Amino acid sequence: MQIKDNKTHRIYDRNLKEWFEVPADYYKEYDRERTAFRKRMQDHGRCCCPRDKWWLCDMFCEGCEYRRAGDLLSLDAPEGDGSVTLLDQQEADGPRMEDVIADRDLLARLIKRLRGLDPDADTILSLWQEDSTMSDRAIAKALGRPQRTFADQMKRYRTELRKIRGF
Repeated sequence: MQIKDNKTHRIYDRNLKEWFEVPADYYKEYDRERTAFRKRMQDHGRCCCPRDKWWLCDMFCEGCEYRRAGDLLSLDAPEGDGSVTLLDQQEADGPRMEDVIADRDLLARLIKRLRGLDPDADTILSLWQEDSTMSDRAIAKALGRPQRTFADQMKRYRTELRKIRGF
């Protein structure tokens, strides 16, 4: 058996100082959202709204008379001994230092392995450093090697270096 709800549901608009009648399903959703928001703010010490004034809550805390600072801190407010701030602990834009160190280590291992595979590795690296788009054919010509032999060697080197990278 379904119970019919004849109760009128109204929401108070604090800015206009008016009551608005709304459908029951809208009121239920709005009240659930508003209550969760208010509780979260109270848990953080930002709201001290008394129980008999909960109907005033419109989730706009900036203009509320019951708003408190709570646990909101400025990013440059000193913490602990006063020498460190939250702003100091913000991550900087760009790569993390751990990633840079890991990449340098990987590059050093790759270069070391390439030097072990090819006696002309330093020449190959310097040619790549001058022009990163240089083809294997141009490098083979600069080294005085046959192009097909050098291409096969490079294929083998790349396969070996991919094993080090984990690909």
